[in-house]
Amino acid sequence: MDLNTLRANHIEDYLVQLHTGQWFGWSDAKNKVYANLIIHDDSKDKPTEQECTDGLATLQSDFDALVYSRNRKKEYPSIADQLDDIYHNGIDAWKATIKVTKDKYPK
Repeated sequence: MDLNTLRANHIEDYLVQLHTGQWFGWSDAKNKVYANLIIHDDSKDKPTEQECTDGLATLQSDFDALVYSRNRKKEYPSIADQLDDIYHNGIDAWKATIKVTKDKYPK
């Protein structure tokens, strides 16, 4: 996972969300590629390389689809400020304030 953006960037990100616990590992921890993937839990099947690749792509696509939401969250006023705005200026003024950010980052 990219620690700056929290976007999945390795098949390990897909694997950790498949099952709980320490069900998989790597035969070479410094070279985490599919060929080095080992399964520790006999009750779990080893996913195919294609399943891992597709799963990672889905995680990335889902993350990318919500970029507008993350951008909006950074720009919205705090909840306290929003409630204060509603109290002092009414709901229509609040809607106008929020609409600026919604328009800037459309779905």
